[in-house]
Amino acid sequence: MLDILNIRECFPILQEKINGENLIYFDNGATTQKPKSVIDTVSKFYKQKNANIHRGVHFLSSHATEEFENTRSSVSEFIGAANSNEIIFTKGTTDSINLVANGYKSILKKGDDVIISELEHHSNIVPWQICCQVSGANLKVIPLKENGELDLTYFQKILSKNTKLVAISHVSNTLGTINPIQEIIAASHKFGAKVLIDGAQAMSHINLNMEEIGADYYCFSGHKMYGPTGVGVLYGKESILNDFPIYQSGGEMIEKVSLKKTTYAKIPHKFEAGTPNIAGVVGLNEAIKFINGLGVSNIKSHEDSLLHHLTEKLIKIDGLKIYGSSQNKAAILSFNIDGLHHYDIGVLLDKMGIAIRTGHHCTQPIMEKYNILGTARVSLSVYNTIEEIDYFISAIQRIKNMLS
Repeated sequence: MLDILNIRECFPILQEKINGENLIYFDNGATTQKPKSVIDTVSKFYKQKNANIHRGVHFLSSHATEEFENTRSSVSEFIGAANSNEIIFTKGTTDSINLVANGYKSILKKGDDVIISELEHHSNIVPWQICCQVSGANLKVIPLKENGELDLTYFQKILSKNTKLVAISHVSNTLGTINPIQEIIAASHKFGAKVLIDGAQAMSHINLNMEEIGADYYCFSGHKMYGPTGVGVLYGKESILNDFPIYQSGGEMIEKVSLKKTTYAKIPHKFEAGTPNIAGVVGLNEAIKFINGLGVSNIKSHEDSLLHHLTEKLIKIDGLKIYGSSQNKAAILSFNIDGLHHYDIGVLLDKMGIAIRTGHHCTQPIMEKYNILGTARVSLSVYNTIEEIDYFISAIQRIKNMLS
């Protein structure tokens, strides 16, 4: 069992007061807070180790390169990749998806199909819309059922030999639905389609093994797993990445440049043009150490208990509607209250020291599905407590009484 009070001590920001109240941070789906070990690692890098990586012969450059590449190995082990060449560092999940979508602009042709779902974050919709517009491919959509799960029967109907790529989120950032990605991947592979998984909301919440899952591409961000902002990962099968079209060009991604011809570096460096976020990557390694120290299964167990408690309390409030009732959910919950605007709920909670997210959460198709403009969203993490949830429930009751 995790010692949550001890874990909370690792996060300096949780000691802050907001509007004179103790901070209750329930916006972890947007970004998680950072443990002191990650903050100190990034600070130490800039204070003692800062240098550009690769090619430098001096001590600082060699040491920075070693730490950078050690993170690549750590990420590979953390997600169960076959080897570290399958790990590409990016700016975040959005950048990772765009890297793949950009490549498919030249891979797809007229008559090919790309499949996404109604559940997706805009970052896993818009790049594929653009990709299909450029390539002439068709974009097909898996509908969302009322309970927040994907209609997999419909998915099976639209899968065909024309399907070249399926792009699906592992966990919905709005409803918390955990999609059956292994089932989706297996079905897609039967037709020869590749599968991209948006794993932004799954990292640190679900144990992952790429070789077992079978995903062709898996994308995630460091800042949603206790790491720094501005760093993300694209996992891709080595057999695919070797021949995959380049994304950006410039320094680092080249093998040899002449005025007549340029040849490119081998993976992973082929996709890492320019100077990367070195300190961010080093900080990501420390975040992985933090997660491993707690254990992903332990984190998930704690978050599941928090979600159960939160759900049981909220369903007792008259006029409150929860969106998404899948039995397989991460610790994310969206709701509205009759007669109240989600924005007003968020503003008043902030006055009480509680941070939540309000709006459409970059999932406007979900809002359209439920015929709403937005929701109030609670997203929980390992450092949250039952006591915080109880305070949140009392705050919701106060707001309801105040505005009704």
